[in-house]
Amino acid sequence: MAHDPKTLQAAMAAAVPDLELTYKPMFGGILAYAGGKPVASLSDVGLALKLAGADQAALLSLPDAKPLQYGPDQPVSKSYVVVPDDLLADAAALRDWVHKAAQAAAKAPAKKVKKA
Repeated sequence: MAHDPKTLQAAMAAAVPDLELTYKPMFGGILAYAGGKPVASLSDVGLALKLAGADQAALLSLPDAKPLQYGPDQPVSKSYVVVPDDLLADAAALRDWVHKAAQAAAKAPAKKVKKA
C-alpha cells in the first residue's frame, strides 16, 4: 500500500508531542530529525525508523515489519525498518518506537565534516 509522507508526518508528530522533531523534504519523501540526527524516513513505502541492535531486531520481529527498500532495484537499508501499518494506528506503541529511534540517534557519533 502506498503511503503519503505528509500523512505519516502528521501521525508521527501526534504520537510524540513531547519530542522535538524537525522534518526536511528528501527525494520525494521526508526525513525526520531529532537533535539534528536522522531518526525516520517517511515515504510512499511507509514510516521507517532508524534503529540498531536489539531494538532493530525487536521491530523486525513484528508481523509486517521489514527493512526499508525504496524500490525493487534499490539497496535494502541496514539501519531503517518500515513499521507495520497496525503500529501507525497505535499512538502509544508508535511513541515508544520513535523514542527508541531518537535515543539511538542521540548516542550516534556526529558525522565528520569533510574538508574541501
